[in-house]
Amino acid sequence: MDITRSDLARRTKRGLHFILASIVLWAGILVVWVLPVENILTRNLLTFFCTAPLMPLAFLISRALKAEFSARDNALNNLGILFSINQFLYILIAMWAYAAAPSNMVMILAMIFGAHLLPFSWLYQSRAYFIMSIIIPLAMLIVGHNLPEERVFILAGIMICLNAIFAVWLGVEIRKESGGEQT
Repeated sequence: MDITRSDLARRTKRGLHFILASIVLWAGILVVWVLPVENILTRNLLTFFCTAPLMPLAFLISRALKAEFSARDNALNNLGILFSINQFLYILIAMWAYAAAPSNMVMILAMIFGAHLLPFSWLYQSRAYFIMSIIIPLAMLIVGHNLPEERVFILAGIMICLNAIFAVWLGVEIRKESGGEQT
């Protein structure tokens, strides 16, 4: 099983393309929250729209990184897909927050993103995924809990920074795994 996990991690470059794509998405969310839009429900709707291009963007980035978007012939590939699809069930919580707790929706969305990383720590044998799956939800809860609506952009900025740190950390793991060779 460890050989299968290592193969998947190596070929997909530990899903780095998804983390880099999420930086772009969170940058879009940051823009939404600094725009002079008065209605929070409109901002929340635009926030959801910002998450839509994740898959095509990750696909394009995987090509640029020369990583496999999906290693279909690896026995654990479907498990990785299941881990990703599981996040869509949690998005229902963010959809609820859209109307019930609109000023907390971005915080909840960020917490969902961070928490969904945990099973990937096992799949990719990655300390970065494990640590970030804890840091992101906790940071978003601590910072976002009492954040006024006009300061929600701070959460998006923190997410960009955390994802950038995460991406660099994954890059280090990828390099170590490949024996320091250029990836």
